[in-house]
Amino acid sequence: MSRMLELIDVHSGYGKSEVLRGVSLSINAGEVVSLLGRNGMGKSTSLKTIVGLLTLHSGSVIFDGQPLQGLAVDQISRLGVALVPEHRDIFSLLSVEENIRIAERRAAPWNLQRVYAEFPRLKERRANLGGALSGGEQQMLSLARAMVQGPKLLLLDEPTEGLAPVIVDEIVELIRRVAAEGTPILLVEQRFEVCEALATRHYLMEEGRIVYEGNTAALLADAALLERYLGLAVDGLN
Repeated sequence: MSRMLELIDVHSGYGKSEVLRGVSLSINAGEVVSLLGRNGMGKSTSLKTIVGLLTLHSGSVIFDGQPLQGLAVDQISRLGVALVPEHRDIFSLLSVEENIRIAERRAAPWNLQRVYAEFPRLKERRANLGGALSGGEQQMLSLARAMVQGPKLLLLDEPTEGLAPVIVDEIVELIRRVAAEGTPILLVEQRFEVCEALATRHYLMEEGRIVYEGNTAALLADAALLERYLGLAVDGLN
């Protein structure tokens, strides 16, 4: 199985403030991997470092065999790395359709018609301004904007944050369909049940470091680990 993304001893942060302290992780082709941890542990910082929004202090970020350090955000995006950020970053004064068209790339497997087939609610709202959508609809639009870029790797930062359970289920199914087509995904998510449903392998972060890596069965079997790093009781997950 080919490796799509590898972080090797990555140190990065905001200005001189270091958040990531030697992070190493990898994602293989077609794999969904979660990055777990309590708030403020460096998960979002990891995603921002990968896409070039934060400066790499030291270490390496390698995507599909190519080092990303030193590349601009738009160069990394054109290579096929797409981030769906925590706060969605849609254009609130553009319509749904304009939001999609402005991100669309000619060679991408997903186009406007495919988006409307996968996200019928966006088709219904296609003339509405982005700022007039509900939180769940904005998340769908943010995901759709990423897919029409033709990503080779999808980074999802808290895709279900603030959403009602019924909308969470809908978002999870949409992500599952994307993953089923072979798009590798790095998922940052506070809801452990979402990570359990989508990812096959998990990393735990604490204070800017990876403290654990394992598959779902191994993670669920370690009650002390779940309690210490995530504040979860195994009994509450069943």
